[in-house]
Amino acid sequence: MYISFTIILISVLIIYLILNIPAFGRLPGGARRDRIKILPTYNNGQIRNFANTPDLGEGVTYLDIMKAMIKGNAHTKPPAPLPFVKPEIDSVEGTKVTWFGHSSYLLQIDKIKILVDPVFSRSTSPFSFVGNKSYDGTDFIHAEDFGKIDIILITHDHYDHLDMDSILKLKDKAGHFVTSLGVGAHLERWGVPAEKITELSWAESTSLLGLNFTGTIARHFSGRKFKRGQTLWSAFIIQTPSYKIFLGGDSGYGSHFKMIHDKYGSFDLAILECGQYNAYWPYIHMFPEQVVQAAKDLEAKVLLPVHWGKFSLALHDWDDSIRRVVKSAEEQQQKITTPQLGETVVLGESYPDSKWWLNVAAVKQ
Repeated sequence: MYISFTIILISVLIIYLILNIPAFGRLPGGARRDRIKILPTYNNGQIRNFANTPDLGEGVTYLDIMKAMIKGNAHTKPPAPLPFVKPEIDSVEGTKVTWFGHSSYLLQIDKIKILVDPVFSRSTSPFSFVGNKSYDGTDFIHAEDFGKIDIILITHDHYDHLDMDSILKLKDKAGHFVTSLGVGAHLERWGVPAEKITELSWAESTSLLGLNFTGTIARHFSGRKFKRGQTLWSAFIIQTPSYKIFLGGDSGYGSHFKMIHDKYGSFDLAILECGQYNAYWPYIHMFPEQVVQAAKDLEAKVLLPVHWGKFSLALHDWDDSIRRVVKSAEEQQQKITTPQLGETVVLGESYPDSKWWLNVAAVKQ
């Protein structure tokens, strides 16, 4: 009897410790939780989307997804290491974007550095030994490579956008954090001082270093453990003295892109997710053709597709998203920029558009 009780007690303790590891972060509480509860989309204990957004497509079950995952796809990873350009991360003039793969990129507005969704770990998981590993060739930059960062911007709390190990290495280099409402609870657990964190709900704005940051609608979800919708997910608008930039975060397609344009006007650059989609979950990520439509809804002068090129979190070919989005952009006459990893886009000057992925894809032929 005592042995059984001891085994149960130890098992419960182990489960408790696992479920409370630092990588899971912390759920919002106190005044932060009070702010969340008064959101217009908060209902029955969690934040909802502005429009009905089922987790799965019509008639799809989680069993269907499990079967598809087991079957897999031999082409979800590139057949050779991806090429990269040594990034320039110490700009002194101009407005620049340098993409590091997936949804991590550096905005440089003259001397101001804004690091967006920095994920420099090799997997998108709370445990380093499990999860989807990054592609060969994408480990060309590390958190240690950065000096002072003025602002770190986090769109939402999923592991492929908010990486504890990267935050731990960057937090003392960062002057400030801007993020979605509730995400600050994770950051505080990892040692980021509360006074360095600004959390925005949709339509809220703040000014930092002469720049205006506005949180706005996205169609997605949040959660690092088992409970969804406890923190907000957002797109962000950055208004600089010269440009207006849309940072899409993760979002399925919907009428909100047109709504955002109607409220805030057109954009000089739209950085939109383009990858990790599937007909099994059609409402929380955009298909490539929808990415182009979203850019047109926003009246973006230039589209930069991200959320691909580092991790495979869905079942499509590793280059399916970029091939399709470029084809659709050409058909819809939407200007698009397709930099290599580490290559810099300079607003108003340089918009790289080589189809570099074709050389990688050719290796398998």
